[in-house]
Amino acid sequence: MVFQTYRNLSPRARLGVGIAFTLWGLIGLKLSDKAEEKLGYTPTEEDRKALERFKPRIIEVEKEVEKVVRADK
Repeated sequence: MVFQTYRNLSPRARLGVGIAFTLWGLIGLKLSDKAEEKLGYTPTEEDRKALERFKPRIIEVEKEVEKVVRADK
């Protein structure tokens, strides 16, 4: 229903809505770090170490590839 309402807007209005949402997101990204510091939510060194356990690790595994030789017919 919301998407249909959005589609019923004029192209200029849709552009305005898109720009508004983009600006809202960018402002949120810029202000979130400052708000985090003011409210005391900055992670400690212990928190960072605890999160390292959940970080995905990439392990390279070598795989032997058998060459398939076709006999010429």
